[in-house]
Amino acid sequence: MSGFVYNDGGRKAAGYKGDAGDCVTRAVAIASGLKYQEVYDRLAEGNANQRRTKGQTKNANARTARDGIDTTRKWFKDYMIELGFKWTPTMTIGSGCKVHLTPDELPCGVIVCNVSKHQVAVIDGVIHDNHDCSREGKRCVYGYWQK
Repeated sequence: MSGFVYNDGGRKAAGYKGDAGDCVTRAVAIASGLKYQEVYDRLAEGNANQRRTKGQTKNANARTARDGIDTTRKWFKDYMIELGFKWTPTMTIGSGCKVHLTPDELPCGVIVCNVSKHQVAVIDGVIHDNHDCSREGKRCVYGYWQK
């Protein structure tokens, strides 16, 4: 990437301490401009109310967004559309990696990239997250939400 900006999405300002698996909350808060707590509460509600599947752990329906969100669920996609984002897939089964987390392969503007086991906000080619997750430009982007 051309750059990296440390941004916790407002987690600390919302009163949270320590590390958490809250990358989805962080990325959506950063990209949407909403407060961290507002996004957290909405994602926690969706997580708690989603239909339980066979493969889920017993804590999968907890009212929390701290330990990750299943971004493939319909309720999450509906929330992103409600916020004004549009999904663009960049990888299909068997296609291999075509788009990497680099500014020359991503569109300008505000996007939330779906990469392996992580979601990250990218604004005009610059990663906004609590760490540089680009793997020196080699990280594959599975798709992105663009505002």
